[in-house]
Amino acid sequence: MAHQIDIESNSQSQLIPALSEIERWIEAALQSQDLENTEVSIYIVDEEEGQELNSQYRGRDYPTNVLSFPADIPEEVGTPLLGDLVVCAPVVEREAQEQNKALAAHWAHMLVHGTLHLIGFDHIDDGEAEEMESLETQIIIGLGYPAPYQDITEE
Repeated sequence: MAHQIDIESNSQSQLIPALSEIERWIEAALQSQDLENTEVSIYIVDEEEGQELNSQYRGRDYPTNVLSFPADIPEEVGTPLLGDLVVCAPVVEREAQEQNKALAAHWAHMLVHGTLHLIGFDHIDDGEAEEMESLETQIIIGLGYPAPYQDITEE
């Protein structure tokens, strides 16, 4: 299975996971759908840039954890590009702390979640959300982390 994962950081965070870990998490999501020969680009940003991008592309004027930009390229072009993910490191770090999660587990979840969006999964309606969350949970547990949705709303 040949995947190309390009990672670029424009973040000042000192807590960004190792590139090998980021690649492992993306690979797990891609392998869950038996995808071969795909390319995913990861761009890690800080809050100001994250807010600008979220505002520009989603009309929401605040930084969010991960943005997914699926490639909209006709199949006949034959490019392996699946799409781009933008991860706002400070938001991921803050959420992990607020949710009492290990930082690596939350990073893994955000990258798996974003990659599944690139593949075509969504959570707009309850049925889609249930399917996507189930798959995310399976992948995250397979990576050795706790289920990502447990205890989020519990105090």
